[in-house]
Amino acid sequence: MTNTVNRWRTVDIVVGAVLGVAFGVVFWAWGLLYNGPADAIPLPARTLLYGIWLLPAVLGALVIRKPGAALFTETVAALVSVALGTVWGWMIVLQGPLEGLGAELVFALFAYRLYKLPVAILAGAAAGLVAAVYDVVYYYPDMSWGSFQLPYLAITTASSAVVAGIGGWLLTRALVNTGALDRFPAGRERAAV
Repeated sequence: MTNTVNRWRTVDIVVGAVLGVAFGVVFWAWGLLYNGPADAIPLPARTLLYGIWLLPAVLGALVIRKPGAALFTETVAALVSVALGTVWGWMIVLQGPLEGLGAELVFALFAYRLYKLPVAILAGAAAGLVAAVYDVVYYYPDMSWGSFQLPYLAITTASSAVVAGIGGWLLTRALVNTGALDRFPAGRERAAV
């Protein structure tokens, strides 16, 4: 017997894709800022800005509420940013889905039934930790563990918990209050917020 609750509808795919495309453009622009004016801020402190790259994973899961939503929206966003010409090139094709998978695992841990703020924060943090581990292994393997890699992991994870976790939850609440999500389970919580 097929679980119709977890079956993706056309509207789920379309909304996930729209979120992914919109954030892919944001990623492209954010990359210009991150490697432009923000480049004056030394690493690992610059990772305070990192959480923006993980927003579509948390937001997609909070809006669509189906298995695979975090992975789908983050992957689409990563692919769009690559198509637009991200400075990190094709490595983002792998990194985006890994980040989405980090958030996805948290929602799976709660059996895709709990979409409250603490879960969103945990999902943002998990996506941030995956992203930071990827960065440390791929981009910064020769940096000092104590003075760079550990602070990088901690700051990226904390930033992602706040920006992607809390930010994704607040964006979802804002969309719910407009009525834009009335066709989704999140939209039915308008009276409960």
